[in-house]
Amino acid sequence: MIINIMAAGPTAYIPSLDKFVEEDSKWIGVDRGALYLMKRNIPILASFGDFDSVNDTEREQINSYSDEVQLFKPEKDETDMELAVNWAISKGAEKIRLFGATGGRMDHTFANLQLLLKYVTESPQVKVEIIDEKNTVTIATAGSYKLKKEEAMPYVSFFPYGTKISGLTLEGFKYPLIDRDLPVSSTLCISNEIIEEYGTFSFVSGILMVIRSHD
Repeated sequence: MIINIMAAGPTAYIPSLDKFVEEDSKWIGVDRGALYLMKRNIPILASFGDFDSVNDTEREQINSYSDEVQLFKPEKDETDMELAVNWAISKGAEKIRLFGATGGRMDHTFANLQLLLKYVTESPQVKVEIIDEKNTVTIATAGSYKLKKEEAMPYVSFFPYGTKISGLTLEGFKYPLIDRDLPVSSTLCISNEIIEEYGTFSFVSGILMVIRSHD
């Protein structure tokens, strides 16, 4: 099952949702993100948050429109997004997409990036990714991966995330690498491009942030 989570980030950074409204996907609204879904007539499986970004009328509308609403106090140890992802995993989600997760306050954006790291280590069976108007962001642990070339997202960047990378190999890319080590501060692998039908990347140890993007 795919669960899409809409947060309350700036709407200018949210892509068209048409291709993400699949028959086997469900939607969760986080705070004002629930209102965004409701206004587009997208069914809401559950809504999460303290809802301090909506007025009383909008909150009543969200309560009526959502199948389930979970209200939390503003003072808590987890972000609303984290609580929503935890709930999605508990419901058996195999893939989780986060929308409205970038473009506003930098601390909110970084907290959402931290969630990618959290779940790739704690729940590796679930693929979690952040999607906005120009980017798709995932986190990868050591191993071998294949990426399909996408004209809509021509650029692929790799960043060490929190630790150095050992033995990075890139094949099928404009700028290939063979068994390269990257320090944690490296920007070597920004704006690469897949030049074959598929590009593959592999590495021996570390954690990589993988960003697919377009201008």
